[in-house]
Amino acid sequence: MTAILAHITLESGKNPQYCTIWLHGLGADGQDFAPIADELALPVAMRYLFPDAPHRPVTINGGYVMRAWYDLDEADLANRDGSSSDEAGIRDSGAAIDALIDAQIARGIEARHIFLAGFSQGGAVALHTALRRKSPLAGVLAL
Repeated sequence: MTAILAHITLESGKNPQYCTIWLHGLGADGQDFAPIADELALPVAMRYLFPDAPHRPVTINGGYVMRAWYDLDEADLANRDGSSSDEAGIRDSGAAIDALIDAQIARGIEARHIFLAGFSQGGAVALHTALRRKSPLAGVLAL
């Protein structure tokens, strides 16, 4: 069983029936996109989750430990076939996001009402996760 990632939860109204899980980019944290919850002003009650990626060494940054959804090295930037040298890290992050999705479903939000959004590395993980779900989500936004 995958542990639930630390995250910020914001709700725009009572008893939300929709959820957006928003993933930050390399070196940021869940606070990075939290202000978007107020800015969007959607016409339905929405639950927003802004998870923190785990701390890990990032090869392209000299091994510096920072929040990252997966390791990244210079070879990743040259791989035109979309492959990554840290496939295990991407799979682990996808499993962690799946656990957040499953927790929202357990709280009564239908999968078809859950959106994934992400920026940079978060966008890659959002796409990876959404496209591998057995039950479809409401949508995915990758920036």
